[in-house]
Amino acid sequence: MQMTGNTILITGGGSGIGAALAHRFHDLGNTVIIAGRRLESLQATIGDRPNMHALALDIEDPKAITTFAETLVDRFPDVNVLINNAGIMRFEPLDRARDLTDAEATITTNLLGPIRLIDALVEHLSAKPNAAIVNVSSGLAFVPLVATPTYSATKAAIHSYTQSLRDALSSKIEVIELAPPAVQTELTPGQSSREGYLPLKDFIDEVMALFAKDPTPPEILVERVGFLRNAEAENRFDQTFAAINEFARKAREGK
Repeated sequence: MQMTGNTILITGGGSGIGAALAHRFHDLGNTVIIAGRRLESLQATIGDRPNMHALALDIEDPKAITTFAETLVDRFPDVNVLINNAGIMRFEPLDRARDLTDAEATITTNLLGPIRLIDALVEHLSAKPNAAIVNVSSGLAFVPLVATPTYSATKAAIHSYTQSLRDALSSKIEVIELAPPAVQTELTPGQSSREGYLPLKDFIDEVMALFAKDPTPPEILVERVGFLRNAEAENRFDQTFAAINEFARKAREGK
């Protein structure tokens, strides 16, 4: 992936990993557009940085995505990189009947949102030089967290979808998967200061070094996520599943 001179769209760019990626790519000399529901949050992320822009996007609304893509291409015709970062993570009990609103919203945001946005932009991106699509999945795509089952399932689906997309677009668009481990962000309440999670700055430092490799790896995997990514291949899935679920439970309980 070209590291400078791009026009990059980052969804979920108002906080966490999205905001950190936006700042780093901007500082390398790229024009960056961040998208999300709340313009005030996006503007706070931009601050006084030139060549950073904000666009409102409701990733749950198919019609809004279509309109957003048209507006994006009209205002920023040079856009050549899409980073699908927007996502939500909800805790869900599986041992009783429940309201499935959280599960449905998670699928819509984490899976249908990226699929719809890629569909809306794929022909535009295919015509651009140095085009790339980056889909943010998770280490939980490979070993799920019981407390967030739909989130884990959507990230496994994004991993699978990205593999198909990479082959389908091999002669047109570079397709990259970024799979974070547990990172200190506000993806869930209290996570930004949760002990044992990877500090956001350390994560982004390692991520940017991996993006800068020539050629860019098809999967951006920081060292800590290898424990999850390689669990099945190394015949230790069951042990890893038990270990991460126990770790996450203790972390949430502050033990």
